[in-house]
Amino acid sequence: MFKKPETYHHGDAAGTPRRIALFSGAYNHIADGVSLTLNRLVRYLEDHGAEVEVFAPTVDHPPIQHQGTLIPIPSFALPGRSEYRVSLGLSRTARRALRLFNPTLFHVATPDFLGLHAMRMAILWKTPIVSSYHTHFSSYLKFYNIEWLDGPIWVWLRWYYRRCAHLYVPTPAMVDVLKAQGIHANFRLWPRGVDTALFHPSRRSFEWRRSLGIADDEVVVSFISRLVWEKGPDVYARVIEGLKARGIRHRSLIVGDGPARAALEAQLPETIFTGYLSGESLARAYASSDVFVFPSATETFGNVTLEAMASGLPAVCADAPGSNSLVRHGDTGYLAETDRADIFLEYVTNLVEDPELRRQMGQAALTRAQSFDWDAVMGRMLAYYDEILRPASPEDRSPRAVRRQIKRLHGAL
Repeated sequence: MFKKPETYHHGDAAGTPRRIALFSGAYNHIADGVSLTLNRLVRYLEDHGAEVEVFAPTVDHPPIQHQGTLIPIPSFALPGRSEYRVSLGLSRTARRALRLFNPTLFHVATPDFLGLHAMRMAILWKTPIVSSYHTHFSSYLKFYNIEWLDGPIWVWLRWYYRRCAHLYVPTPAMVDVLKAQGIHANFRLWPRGVDTALFHPSRRSFEWRRSLGIADDEVVVSFISRLVWEKGPDVYARVIEGLKARGIRHRSLIVGDGPARAALEAQLPETIFTGYLSGESLARAYASSDVFVFPSATETFGNVTLEAMASGLPAVCADAPGSNSLVRHGDTGYLAETDRADIFLEYVTNLVEDPELRRQMGQAALTRAQSFDWDAVMGRMLAYYDEILRPASPEDRSPRAVRRQIKRLHGAL
């Protein structure tokens, strides 16, 4: 069933080809941060001479025009949350494609049943396997009333990641979280980047604001995300209700779509809902806002927070591993205790009522976001792959050289 490719060989260290088999539970069937990041990674790898095949679920009319070669994996829609799909593992067709591709490295983005198949094949073929941490699974459980799965999930992740040559994690804070749960892995930092040409204050459009009925002097408080409860839109809604109760003039804007939209529209009848936006339309919505609020505590990084900062917005976010590595409290925005809508309200009130504070924090946020260049972020991944496929010379592996590399990586964040 998992027969090793007859043509497989490691080759010499310097000449091992970069043939990456990427396994993910999401790639083109949902437009979330995981899918967008992995598509960008594949494009970068192929632009730099690597061969990539992606093994992932798909749907008939995916919202993303995917990068690279996608090998569809059998899957089914998660009951009650059809935007998510559960992978059923490698089909016979997918196994044949994998054998023909003859990968020199397995990269698993989702340690699910598909990830288990990938692990088994990597072990049998004696092919190195790496993984990246995109979803903080345990933080989602309370939203589905399955907290009892927390223990088994960590047992599984401890087993899985221990067998990976590298584990790519977006922030030092998330590394600390994983270590606290007993994850012993060869951690490498892999932050996310932002397109600073697309997401930029110059995208601000008063014409667009006026088309939505927003006056030029009104302060727009925005929430931009998939509309699912685990992203914290209930906290945002309470902040908007609090501003209204205090008589503070503002406009509220929600960009995105999802199963929570109907309830939010009923709770916030005066809020502007744009639905799902992408590309320049999304960048315009960010830049045409004034304050960004993101109470999610389930992020491993917080792509939307970085996009808001690149657009020149002060961000008020949950003090959680995703955003607290991006937002510098009191400088680029504020960090509030998760689920404390009262604290979020105080910080948002400060920003709505103080235009100079908004300007200063927005400028600081823009400056910080500009240090997260996508090419540097993706180049780091290529270097990590080459640590495995094309080992460095002995002097590059000396303790002093390793310490320099670690210091440089942490300094980037």
